[in-house]
Amino acid sequence: MKLLVSPINREEAIVASMGGADIVDVKNPKEGSLGANFPWVIRDVKESVNGKQPISATIGDFNFKPGTASLAAFGAAVAGADYVKVGLFDIQTEEQALELLTGIVRAVKDFDSGKKVVASGYSDYERINSISPMLLPPIAAEAGADVVMVDTGIKDGKSTFEFMNEEELKKFTELAHENGLENAIAGSLKFEDLPVLERIGPDIIGVRGMVCGGDRNDTIRQELVEKLVSECQA
Repeated sequence: MKLLVSPINREEAIVASMGGADIVDVKNPKEGSLGANFPWVIRDVKESVNGKQPISATIGDFNFKPGTASLAAFGAAVAGADYVKVGLFDIQTEEQALELLTGIVRAVKDFDSGKKVVASGYSDYERINSISPMLLPPIAAEAGADVVMVDTGIKDGKSTFEFMNEEELKKFTELAHENGLENAIAGSLKFEDLPVLERIGPDIIGVRGMVCGGDRNDTIRQELVEKLVSECQA
């Protein structure tokens, strides 16, 4: 499993990079689960990491605004993100999901075909009135995305495992792979979740709170990133 760690600024990005994260993911928790940070922060993080890891950037928890999302995705790509990640937060239908993702993919890939698009659904989709993440793999594949992900939409300390069990997450992983996609699992993951994550076998796990000592509003700690890297490689 690759480890994606989500810093909010240059200083945290350096810590995540030095700790051994595989992907450094720029986000802004103040604006939601996949809250977007500023273009200059993405540039700053990319400069600070200096090619040691690829840079990911979230563009927001999006309702059905394909034009706005496409423009945001283009901005993240121009700012230097290697992975551009969008949350389908208030998407009601498969048709809406496809239209939104198709525009985002075109915006990113027309600029640089080597960049990757990450489509994120939410394990707690029922409580945020959104589309089930189980429907996303074939939609993301049709749109031309590269990675499909599941996260929690509401950050209240509840884990993805409180909304989707091991069997469901295993099926989500299998659906991603059947559709030619990588997959990622995130959402208030804890160190004690690592054995079950190993059984599920996602390509990527995404964390912030776990490497902040349990509170995503605290600061990323290098020793916890190193501990997580070590346990993922064990």
